[in-house]
Amino acid sequence: MSKPFDSPQPLCHYDVVIVGAGFSGLYAARILARKYSILLLEASEQVGGRVRNHQFANGDVVDIGGQWLGPGQDRMYKLAGEAKRSIFPLYNRGDNLFLLGTKKTRYQGTIPKIGPVALADLGQLLARFEGMARQIDPQRPWAHPKAQRWDSQTLHSWVQRNSLTKTARQVFNIGIGAVFAGEARDMSLLHALFYASSGESMEHLLSVTGGAQQDRVHGGTWSICYEMAQQLGERCLLDAAVKKIDQHADGVSLCYEQNGVMACVSARKIIMAIPPNQINRISFNPPLPAWRDQLFQRMPSGSCIKYVARYEHAFWRDEQLSGQVASTNGPVHVVFDNGEKGKDAGLLMGFVDGDTARAWSAKSAQWRQEQVLACFVRFFGENAKNPAEFVEKNWSEEPYIRGCYAAHMTPGAWTGGGDKLRSPELNVHWAGTEMATEWYGYMEGALEAAERASAEVHSLLSRHLERTIK
Repeated sequence: MSKPFDSPQPLCHYDVVIVGAGFSGLYAARILARKYSILLLEASEQVGGRVRNHQFANGDVVDIGGQWLGPGQDRMYKLAGEAKRSIFPLYNRGDNLFLLGTKKTRYQGTIPKIGPVALADLGQLLARFEGMARQIDPQRPWAHPKAQRWDSQTLHSWVQRNSLTKTARQVFNIGIGAVFAGEARDMSLLHALFYASSGESMEHLLSVTGGAQQDRVHGGTWSICYEMAQQLGERCLLDAAVKKIDQHADGVSLCYEQNGVMACVSARKIIMAIPPNQINRISFNPPLPAWRDQLFQRMPSGSCIKYVARYEHAFWRDEQLSGQVASTNGPVHVVFDNGEKGKDAGLLMGFVDGDTARAWSAKSAQWRQEQVLACFVRFFGENAKNPAEFVEKNWSEEPYIRGCYAAHMTPGAWTGGGDKLRSPELNVHWAGTEMATEWYGYMEGALEAAERASAEVHSLLSRHLERTIK
């Protein structure tokens, strides 16, 4: 039995405290602030969570975190409109590049040009995966008749058994890295199927026009988070790292550290809107159930370093290239033209993910930049060698995030506790993109989870108010 916290007595009482000011926490605060007293606590120096802007010396702004919107993400489009942020399409004109080893070819669409045997193999692999994903109910992935079988194996082992050619596996794994920011062996097959189902399909998640990479936000997606935070005003506190949560029948006491000073508040309900790997760093009294603690341990985050090189001119467009690259040889496997519509500068954006991202965290920033630019030169020629500016964002190094894009369910996690993942723990409710049933891992998923958690809290608080009045 844990001892009561030796902390200051609560100074203020709120109806709801929300922990984490990413899209999910901000959206939940926005919804609940219309009817209840709320406080939003963010451990970092700025809001946004896994969304962030970077401003270059010339004034241009680029996303160095989550950035894309696509069909089906209705909440995000609506929220962007309410924040008066205009939308523009990702540059998608001209040919894409595919590098198979040292051989470079041009192609258009989602699937690169490969030999007929490998193409047929890749086609059947994708078709089989998509057929299985369509069977998954993203609200109840554990309920599928084959859930135990699919959850007992990794995505890697399934790919190995269901493909005949090395090339098909290489191309499929490029997509895995791009979608999950991890290795196929990092997650269960059931989780990969659920993830694709929650975002309509794997093809949808990989596509640009008509897919999840279709659109971007002028001024960056972080500007939407900033707008929501401005509306909340003093109800949103930064540099406020929650350390302790003490639950009792009627509510909670919560203690956070801000500028080296511990402060405490009380509330009737709490919404946790932070990554699972951060929840277990908070001390709960009484402790979270052992099954939940272990479930969060079995939800490690992906690993991603995002790079953007700024050039004075998008020279690849002169060669009728879209700026999009898929390469079987790393360390950069995927590249996009990240230029903003209406701006002159050319921006090339690439990812390093999974094992490589983890290994690179021990290298110097200069070494990492040299490796990335060497890839850009291999893809686009010597013009890519000397950008005017270069920025990287290693999300695994963020102290209150420690990974990106989202958590992966390891084998056995979905069927061993996923049915209770989103269920409240007395007065603690769960948001964040990892608690989504729609668009898991995306900003849209963060909003969907916030809606559900806010609805849970509103239902309970309103019923309590009705009983009090009677």
